[in-house]
Amino acid sequence: MGKQSNLVGQCFGFLQVEEKMPYTEERYYVWRCQCLNCGGETFVSTRKLKNKITTNCGCIPKIPIRKGSIAEDLTGQTFGRLKVLRQVESCADGHARWMCECICKKKMVVSARNLKTGRTKDCGCVKKRLSGHCLDLQGRQFKRLTALYPTEKREKKGSVIWHCKCSCGNELEVSADALLHGNYYSCGCLKKEIQKNIVERLHLIDGTCVEWLESRKSRCDNTSGFRGVYPVASGRFAVKIGFKKHVFHIGTYDTFEEAVQIRVEAEKIFHNGFTDAYYRWSKRAKEDSSWAHDHPFYYDVKSENNQFLVSTILQEDYRE
Repeated sequence: MGKQSNLVGQCFGFLQVEEKMPYTEERYYVWRCQCLNCGGETFVSTRKLKNKITTNCGCIPKIPIRKGSIAEDLTGQTFGRLKVLRQVESCADGHARWMCECICKKKMVVSARNLKTGRTKDCGCVKKRLSGHCLDLQGRQFKRLTALYPTEKREKKGSVIWHCKCSCGNELEVSADALLHGNYYSCGCLKKEIQKNIVERLHLIDGTCVEWLESRKSRCDNTSGFRGVYPVASGRFAVKIGFKKHVFHIGTYDTFEEAVQIRVEAEKIFHNGFTDAYYRWSKRAKEDSSWAHDHPFYYDVKSENNQFLVSTILQEDYRE
């Protein structure tokens, strides 16, 4: 006979042990149990109770799940903040469902699949509590922004939207996440100032950036490997060059080498000539500001009779 133990008062599934009977079953003690699901009464051996073979009086049938096996008894188990109370009617697709109680005392029905995979860990009270939580940012500064007060608005992820004031005087609304993660430093005025400073550090003459001409590289979409030289359908190579927001089509040539040579010569006139003339003018302008005021810089190129003619403020110096 199995080892004697007192099970009175213990619960196994929906069965609560009430009394030990004076007989045995397969050498195991038999216990009178009350079903907590329907209030019925049944007699179950120690082996069947402890091995969870019998967990109710028969009021809950063993419901096959989709793969045909018997639903695992989850009664009494805890998943996150949920404690499983009893099995209820299965889903339409055959998955077992269980009545659960959350720590907050709210009850809800959850599928066994969602419990086991951790997809459902609470009744939703955690998310509600977190979304309602508002970190106090009032008065805190984030670069040029000062958080004034929280609004009732929330972003998609639940972050509180704060009404902020920029040091320039503009007011705007920014989420707490964006402020804390450094995504916002100002109302946009800081970006404008940075862009303005960049422009001021560059030398823009007639819409042409001197520094860009000096550091130009081949475009990533160039198909020949040399900037301004492109193969055409006839098998020849076309040459063009950009200058002062205008594209000059120089011509089409039989070989790649010839096209490259033409492009190099064009760069000497358009790009190198421009930068050389600018720095010559700039040097003289620093020496004589009144002369610079009366003689603003210009460098123009025009095509005439298959030749490029250059016109610049330092025409005589350029010809030397």
